[in-house]
Amino acid sequence: MVKKEVIDGLVSKWIGIAERDLLTAKQGLEAEIVITDTVSFHCQQAVEKYLKAFLVKHQIEFTKTHSIIALLNLCSTVDKSFNEELTEVDYLTDYAVEIRYPDEWYEPTIEEARQAFQMALKAKGFVLDKLKIVSTQQGK
Repeated sequence: MVKKEVIDGLVSKWIGIAERDLLTAKQGLEAEIVITDTVSFHCQQAVEKYLKAFLVKHQIEFTKTHSIIALLNLCSTVDKSFNEELTEVDYLTDYAVEIRYPDEWYEPTIEEARQAFQMALKAKGFVLDKLKIVSTQQGK
């Protein structure tokens, strides 16, 4: 079994990187010119990392994936409310890779980017509550 300090350190790193993604998305939405695909990408990345932080905390192994639903399903093995409360954020999965390349490129509308940000905030609050962590970061 891995020591609690090691696990807590990894959880903290996952959350820290998620916070940076969320802050990048927030700053992108506040920019004079909003690059919506980049904002949406960072929202997806933030949610992915918050979920991975939860999995690390509970020592649940996961493969390298960008699939929000796959991560939610793993989180639900510990707490069923993940699938009940966060299933709607799965649509962010499309912003992980597909829209980043020319053959599948799609530019979300500003409203879609804002919605992605709201979903990321919801996931953040939900996961941090489950982890009993109070956020002090600016991505709020």
